[in-house]
Amino acid sequence: MTEDTDFESSPDAYRVKLDSFEGPLDLLLHLIRKSEVNIHDIPIAVITEQYLGYLGLMQEMNLDVAGEFLVMAATLIHIKSRALLPRPDPSQDEAEPEEDPRDALVRRLLEHQKFKAAAELLHERETLRGAQFGRPDASVAGAAGDAYEPELEVDLFSLLAAFRGVLDRASRRPPMVLPPDQISIEDRIDQLLGRLSETEACGFEDLFTDGDGSRPFMIVTFLALLEMIRLELIRVFQSGSFGAIRVYKRTRPADAPHPIGDPAEHPQSQIPNPKSQQD
Repeated sequence: MTEDTDFESSPDAYRVKLDSFEGPLDLLLHLIRKSEVNIHDIPIAVITEQYLGYLGLMQEMNLDVAGEFLVMAATLIHIKSRALLPRPDPSQDEAEPEEDPRDALVRRLLEHQKFKAAAELLHERETLRGAQFGRPDASVAGAAGDAYEPELEVDLFSLLAAFRGVLDRASRRPPMVLPPDQISIEDRIDQLLGRLSETEACGFEDLFTDGDGSRPFMIVTFLALLEMIRLELIRVFQSGSFGAIRVYKRTRPADAPHPIGDPAEHPQSQIPNPKSQQD
């Protein structure tokens, strides 16, 4: 990386805008699919616990959690508390049937799911028409036969789920006593790009094995991957709904976003160089 395109390398200063990825309804749909539960009969206590766990992980990594994520957390806790209250006796004629506290949330999820499916269908048609994303799936499918399942591009919460698995497995390993060495995000990006240059693709979990195994190192690696996705340096695919995740290096388009702190993104905010003025 050159000095003109430095990143904000400190994880405390680096923030990922979640609205560039997914929202709270997408996280709930992800949890429902992963738990394999009926969307019309959501186990609210389980889903609320999982949602709060993801929210805590996102806040630990200094992800810019939008207010709507916190509002959804409060909504889930409210629904959970209402579900614990005793309901009126349905045998009493004068008692009106009370709406399930989950019903309003289910309606929102179904509506969001419908519009998201329509948007994905339009995106697929645009992709097919423009042939924008060339992938080597055709040759692989020919060798693998009809049973081959093409890879799907990964969303943020699938990445978070895989990252939680990495952290859980790392916590069960014996701790390594090493001197503290906080690597910057831009240096980690350089390392990851170098590793991806050696092969066509790399397993997601494999990218966390070449450091000291500490939680800070893994968080920096995950933030570096998110920044690489934003800069269109890599694409991340998954085989099946919850299969293995693989990371592919790509040629960065000319119109890709700038690195965080790049003066080219905000040229008017550049501070003149006193040395150049003296010359």
